[in-house]
Amino acid sequence: MAPGSTRPTSRDVAQAAGVSQAAVSLVLGDKWRGRVSETTAERVRQAARDLGYRPNLAARNLRLGHTRTVLLVVPALTTEFFAGVYTGAARIAAQHGFGVVLYPSPEGIGPARDPFASAQAALDGVIASSMAADALTAIRGDQLPLVMLDSDPTGSHGAATVNLDITDGIRQVTDHLLTLGHRRFLHLAADIASWTFEVRAHELAARLAQVPGTSLITAGAPISIDDARTAAETALSAPGPRPTAVICDDDKLAAGAYKAARRLGLRIPDDLSVTGLDDLALATAIDPELTTVRLDAELFGERGMQALLAVLEGRQPEGSDIPVELVVRGSTAPPSAP
Repeated sequence: MAPGSTRPTSRDVAQAAGVSQAAVSLVLGDKWRGRVSETTAERVRQAARDLGYRPNLAARNLRLGHTRTVLLVVPALTTEFFAGVYTGAARIAAQHGFGVVLYPSPEGIGPARDPFASAQAALDGVIASSMAADALTAIRGDQLPLVMLDSDPTGSHGAATVNLDITDGIRQVTDHLLTLGHRRFLHLAADIASWTFEVRAHELAARLAQVPGTSLITAGAPISIDDARTAAETALSAPGPRPTAVICDDDKLAAGAYKAARRLGLRIPDDLSVTGLDDLALATAIDPELTTVRLDAELFGERGMQALLAVLEGRQPEGSDIPVELVVRGSTAPPSAP
């Protein structure tokens, strides 16, 4: 094409090849066999090459009812964890010719405005965190092929669920602290109504109930460092024997527990052991570095996208939970003598 010339159309190709536009569509859509001759097909292909014609794939996909676009609904963009989930999902999507639109639910949870005039017309499927599940109704994403992340597999509305093995993560943390000799625990819990946090609380209580002489108190807080500091400071200052270990639902909550300990004159890990969950960059930025459970966010996103592709192709997605790993650092040690 000459500089400044308009982009060639299928009509231009038809005129150059001496055929109808319908014939051009058949040939370039690879549906010509048995409908036009091989000689005609080659003439159309040559005309397209000569003109530098490229089909409008977006328009073609819309006509076929497929946009090869997936919506990833997450609770917020304020944590690197969900950035990792997006990175993993987008990597697998790109390998299969799909794009991923990232959509955060306002305020972390709750309803969201429809980002499209009609999600059903603009999307092929949805991947959603259970923390943002309420947003699905507003965008009508629950009427599309749906994969839920961090969701109860027995009650999910999705065609598939993909979960990290959070139960095992809590088990690893608890057993680590029990082995060190801790018996008095504070659970600094995320104050969010979500299946994944319910699992953490249930598993922690169940594990400690099996060990005589243990005690557990729970303090809830939104996932922010300041809110966690306030909740932890209040719990650690309460009358009675002080907990010797704090198990946090999130690394940000653990950072708040660090600040509470400092305000109370407690040393970590000498007077108080603290654990987190996520293994964010924050875990190695605080001092001492945080013992936490590593969650592979990118693998989580990859598996979510692979599950959605399986659903779209009518296959059964892989069903096993993604393993997690306890990373022991300097924030945990045996409790000091009374």
